[in-house]
Amino acid sequence: MAGVIVAVMIIPQSLAYALLAGLPPQAGLYASIVPLVLYALLGSSRVLAVGPVAVVSLMTAATIGELAHSGTAAYAEAALALALLSGLLLTALGLLRLGFIANFLSHPVISGFITASGLLIAASQLKSLLGVQAGGHNLPEMIGALLATPDPWHGLTMAVGVGTLVFLLAVRGQLRPALSRLGLSPRAADLLSKLGPVAAIVATTAAAAAFDWHGQGLKTVGAIPQGLPPLTLPSWNLDLWAELAMPALLISIVGFVESVSVGQTLAAKRRQRIDPDQELVALGAANIGAAFTGGFPITGGFSRSVVNFDAGARTQLASLITAGGILLATLLLTPALFHLPQATLAATIVVAVWTLVDFKILARTWRYSKPDFMALATTIALTLIQGVEVGLMAGVGLSLALHLWRTSQPHIAEVGLVPGTEHFRNVRRHSEVKGPVMDRLHRSDFLQHLSGQVFLTHYQALMRLAPSLKAGTPPP
Repeated sequence: MAGVIVAVMIIPQSLAYALLAGLPPQAGLYASIVPLVLYALLGSSRVLAVGPVAVVSLMTAATIGELAHSGTAAYAEAALALALLSGLLLTALGLLRLGFIANFLSHPVISGFITASGLLIAASQLKSLLGVQAGGHNLPEMIGALLATPDPWHGLTMAVGVGTLVFLLAVRGQLRPALSRLGLSPRAADLLSKLGPVAAIVATTAAAAAFDWHGQGLKTVGAIPQGLPPLTLPSWNLDLWAELAMPALLISIVGFVESVSVGQTLAAKRRQRIDPDQELVALGAANIGAAFTGGFPITGGFSRSVVNFDAGARTQLASLITAGGILLATLLLTPALFHLPQATLAATIVVAVWTLVDFKILARTWRYSKPDFMALATTIALTLIQGVEVGLMAGVGLSLALHLWRTSQPHIAEVGLVPGTEHFRNVRRHSEVKGPVMDRLHRSDFLQHLSGQVFLTHYQALMRLAPSLKAGTPPP
């Protein structure tokens, strides 16, 4: 049951994220079949569901968009090479047991990058919601292109896109309580509320076909090839690989951190563990599989993994069933998607990525740590203004800089005897504590106080000196 539910959910997501990456919609379906099987065989998480995700799709579009135009053979070739290179890097990191690198990335910095990426993704879908041509790789470029476009906003496209957006937001916020009031269990109500995008796709596709919206100027998905995923051979052009090397590394880091974060969170709920090194190998194999079957870079998805978990998945057999369901969809259902409005998929993306946007983290980080807040704010600003690659590179650099700064300044406490007691406290935090005894001890001797008989010997000597110290007389 979990595998079937996730398959129904992942089909519209895969189509939408493929368009977000600048690829034909069938690439999203192809990237959700073989990679799921490979991860199911190699992954250490029992419920993680891999496939196209929003942030990685955006990074893919930003990377390849600088090398080729969307819709061209060179663009698809670069996507395959990027998936292969990312898979090889992840596999190499896993074999070298470098899964611990995730510990060096600051959580506020990663959260800031994901928040900014969510805003960029939502902004990139405005052109599809308004029915105009616009581009850009950062927020100023996107907004400027929308304002400067000579095309008038398309009324029918706006009606479909905004209507779908309102419907999905209502389903997300109101359907679950309504179903609960009707007597459904909380689990069933939650699962049904997550199938809102499927209902929106079915309704708008049927309406577009019945009323010939495509003939009225509404952009639809169009013809999707029907059949098994093709066997594709990625390019072995070393010049292309050199240009993709750094973006592939950044995509690998983001994908790994997102996947491990989701996997660890869900595993902890069942008192299970995952192996980060094994996750690197499994994600690497999944990306290599995507490269040879017409896909693009993928990783573990948050929403689909949570749905998989809530639906009762216990092992990766659920992912194998999901892959089988998507395979049946590519064989049987693709002709029915011809009239699927692109505005519907854009609304689906906006609602899905809005959960990534977390403005509350700004206030929480400000209260917790001012240096972390500066790193968070810098990452958000650079990602929005300069693009995802610059923002992520700055975030990784700031994470490492914060780690080195903190480890270079460890907290060292100088303790003193509390007057009238036998307790020692930090002299900088307790004004009533004086440190005359500590002043009489050599600094090198202080380290010896922390272990064994030496500490006991000094402690006993201090206790013998305590009366004379309290009286103010010099010790013998």
